[in-house]
Amino acid sequence: MIANIVLAFFVLFIERKKPSSKWAWVMVLLFLPFLGMLLYLLFGQPYRKNKKRHESDASISNLQDLTERQLAEVDAGSFVYSSVVAKNWQHLIRMNLRTETTPFSQNNRLQIFNDGKRKFEALFNDIEAAKIHVHLEYYIINNDDIGIRLLKLLTKKAEEGIQVLVLYDDIGSKSLPRNFFNAFERAGGRTAASLPSKLPFGNPRVNYRNHRKIAVIDGKVGYNGGFNVGDEYLGEVEKFGYWRDTHLRIEGDAVHSLQHWFIKDWNETSKKYPLKQEKHYFPPLKNEKGAGMQVVVSGPDEEIDQIKNGYLRMISQARKSVYIQTPYLIPDLGVLDALLTAALSGIDVRIMIPDKPDHIFVYSASLSFARELARSGVKIYAYNNGFLHAKTVVVDGKVASIGSANMDVRSFTLNYEANVFVYDEETAEDMVRLFLNDSKLSQELTSEYFEQLSLFKRFRLQVAQLVAPIL
Repeated sequence: MIANIVLAFFVLFIERKKPSSKWAWVMVLLFLPFLGMLLYLLFGQPYRKNKKRHESDASISNLQDLTERQLAEVDAGSFVYSSVVAKNWQHLIRMNLRTETTPFSQNNRLQIFNDGKRKFEALFNDIEAAKIHVHLEYYIINNDDIGIRLLKLLTKKAEEGIQVLVLYDDIGSKSLPRNFFNAFERAGGRTAASLPSKLPFGNPRVNYRNHRKIAVIDGKVGYNGGFNVGDEYLGEVEKFGYWRDTHLRIEGDAVHSLQHWFIKDWNETSKKYPLKQEKHYFPPLKNEKGAGMQVVVSGPDEEIDQIKNGYLRMISQARKSVYIQTPYLIPDLGVLDALLTAALSGIDVRIMIPDKPDHIFVYSASLSFARELARSGVKIYAYNNGFLHAKTVVVDGKVASIGSANMDVRSFTLNYEANVFVYDEETAEDMVRLFLNDSKLSQELTSEYFEQLSLFKRFRLQVAQLVAPIL
């Protein structure tokens, strides 16, 4: 017990954590003396950034130069926006430009996938057509039908002499057998496990994961969104049923941003086969007018929660509507207040979550916040046509954010995430239509619904919300 008190003192006064997270950990340490310390050692330790970076990673890339030039032009009022939507959202664009390498491109064509079979069919076709390289980065790759099909295709491309690199999360893909990539690597492919454990048993960095889902083919086609690699994402696992997610296929300069972040992530992980930000990874693309986009990333080694701040700016600038889809609704106080303020101001705020849990305690926390938001006029929907895994925000039918980041504290501060912010009315309207169609397959959770929950369920919601900052 004394050790727990000392550790609680350390958490409160020494560690750099947000106040809500500090107090949640103090509660765990004081009320669960032995288990609390174990949980903290596994999940609560602060992330320590690896200071050893490859020389190529430390160099200033063309995209960083472009970001700085664009920021200077925006500040000087000389930047030329190709659409009214982008000009009206220039403050969000500027804020994103201030966060490392986040250039704004205006020549993008994109395709929205909300069905896993269609997404993987397109991805497989693009990989089959690859001439130079295939770069994949996924949180989860499973040893199942779709995982094996992908591996066989990648092995075939490696045998053709194509550079094929696969980056996967060590915890997210923990079910992979040790020999899973053997034939692929013999064919010339390369793999790396992100944030692996340096210990034979357990992983002290288990709380910090690479949650990104990026694919880049020949520097010309990119993918980003919520689909991992597994049969459940095709709706073929009975536990979840139909899998409802959102993913983008992109052609245009935004692909170069996805490539930039893949290379940085690869170099952080693969010490044996480092990459340089070379020109052939960033081929010149046709300068046609298209959708305005920014690729925004965040992670535990960043001082600013870039994606969360993007959400905050979108919500605060809304004039008509805010539509959100997320599998986990555990916002921090800032995002919660922004949503409540928007709803109380008359903005049409709607949030859709799954109607079934994949993690029961996390789902209870989501319902606890849903109850609080419903009381202030936010419309809460529980999607009941399968499992909702989409991570999207659409505001006023003008601007949208689509990617890997959930509406929760873990995605805001603990995981490596990547989202695409799209400044395009046609795309945003498509996203609104998808949301409204999903609403027809959902149950609205009103304040009356929550009031009718049993005493035990309401107590579980309260407890889950208390420890939500550390879930």
